[in-house]
Amino acid sequence: MSLAENTPLSLLNQVFGYESFRDGQQEVIDACLSGKDSLVLMPTGGGKSLCYQIPALLLNHITVVVTPLLSLMKDQVDQLLELDIAAAFINSQQDRQEQIQVLNQVQHGEIKILYVSPERLLQPSFMDHLKFCGVGLFAIDEAHCLSHWGHDFRQDYLRLHCIKPNFPNTPIMALTATADRATRHDISYQLQLQDPYIHVGSFDRPNLRYTIEEKFKPLNQLLTFLDTQSDNCGIVYCSSRARVDDIAAKLQAKGYKAEAYHAGWDTSHRVAVQDKFQRDDIQIVVATIAFGMGINKPNIRFVVHYDLAKTIENYYQETGRAGRDGLPAECLLFFDSADVPRVKRLISDNPNEERAKVELQRFSAMIALADAQTCRRQVLLNYFNEYDNHSCGNCDICLDPPKSFDGTLLAQQALSCVYRSGQQFGVGHVIDILRGSQNLRIKDHGHDKLSTYGLGKDQSQEYWLSIMRQLIHQGLVEQDISQGSRLLLTEKSRPYLKSEKVLHLAVPRIGRTHLYEKPNKVNYDKHLFARLKGLRKAIAQEHDVPPFVVFSDATLVDMANKLPTNPRALLAVSGVGETKLQRYGNAFLTVIEQHLANG
Repeated sequence: MSLAENTPLSLLNQVFGYESFRDGQQEVIDACLSGKDSLVLMPTGGGKSLCYQIPALLLNHITVVVTPLLSLMKDQVDQLLELDIAAAFINSQQDRQEQIQVLNQVQHGEIKILYVSPERLLQPSFMDHLKFCGVGLFAIDEAHCLSHWGHDFRQDYLRLHCIKPNFPNTPIMALTATADRATRHDISYQLQLQDPYIHVGSFDRPNLRYTIEEKFKPLNQLLTFLDTQSDNCGIVYCSSRARVDDIAAKLQAKGYKAEAYHAGWDTSHRVAVQDKFQRDDIQIVVATIAFGMGINKPNIRFVVHYDLAKTIENYYQETGRAGRDGLPAECLLFFDSADVPRVKRLISDNPNEERAKVELQRFSAMIALADAQTCRRQVLLNYFNEYDNHSCGNCDICLDPPKSFDGTLLAQQALSCVYRSGQQFGVGHVIDILRGSQNLRIKDHGHDKLSTYGLGKDQSQEYWLSIMRQLIHQGLVEQDISQGSRLLLTEKSRPYLKSEKVLHLAVPRIGRTHLYEKPNKVNYDKHLFARLKGLRKAIAQEHDVPPFVVFSDATLVDMANKLPTNPRALLAVSGVGETKLQRYGNAFLTVIEQHLANG
């Protein structure tokens, strides 16, 4: 059957191995094939790439995909080549000869999908080459980079406004995972989209479990979490390069296959780390937010934020790198309210006052998510104007609802301790007084003689830290960050100290390991799955591609569940198309048959 006789659905079935389109994909593809511009908002893992890959197979001229992400170029080209789809990229990591070879293939109509950076596209000679050859579709990935209001604005993207004047009859498809109304309007304006078809998909990722923990001893908390993850792959995000290197070294010392990734490392190191992670040769990447954009690895089973993200957009995009295959994944964030004033001050230092104001609003929304006492997913979805009044049942709030108690006495003890120590000390010192510590600093200041000394010795340091943070959050105490974060009583604390009001606090939630040990919702033969993973790894090494390029974890799970024993049955497995059936089918069927024969 020639491509001309194909339909989007038949290509989805035969080439990509999926039975039906996800929400919105069919409509976006139809709009594109009718020549319309489009703006596509789909969550990470929602299937954005199929929206332009399938039209590319049906259009007469080449599809040009514009992306700033070199890793995504290579990953997607590898996957397309494994499906016998003619795809290529041109970027700075190729030598001149390789680039000329690709350009010749484009000129002779031998390439269906070409990935380029915005800088490459905008070179006059390259633009002229495309005009000569003809372009069927421009797909602009990470389109939020176009907008001043986007969370990852890039100056080079602004010049993409020249596409429409140079190719007035070629549809443009702008794609992103996160964009609010202002950003969406800006994307359309910058690209000069003509009456675009707009699809805003659901931001809900039900397979992701959101957990936000109060930060007590974060390294110990991280290790406790990792103990539940077996050999799963994941990312640990940190706010600074120094912390990335420190955490990576400590994980390595504990026997984890972990590597550090940030902009301070040279290019060769970063490329090597990313490649090893893609190929499942390392388990954990500890990184700044420099890592992750364009990562096409579908089997990331967890994302940990060691520090608070600055915006919900960043948090959503970074957590969205987990569970792209649709299988369950964990998203864990450690939150320390003491970080809030420091980050606010950094944002306020931005000389662009308008930008600083917007960023402060976004940071406040992130704090609200971390502080939420209601379903995390509700808060997240509501932020993106997807209002949902139903609790998700798969976040820490739903699984372990907060409990409140009369904390007036504890508050009085803590507030009195702040007052009696002269309002000159930080949280740690006040807690040491309350717990009756005998360290030298306490004795040197005579604080072992205070009436509040040892009043809270029955509670742990973590317990009191939670109480103190709640008092700060409720405005009874302030932290003076200009003076070593010393604690100062506010006027609001007076009625509680005088027992004129009752104060309700949340019971500190410490050591909730059980949340990570919730049974996997997917039922399949785990032993067979392990054998299939081993076969996949061997084939991937032979073909010099990452394992997920052969088959995703979700496809292996479906195999282990359906237990196909013939080619026709294997074709019914999600993610198995005709090309991969011919290429790998016999090997996987043999492993399944051997497994069944052995009982």
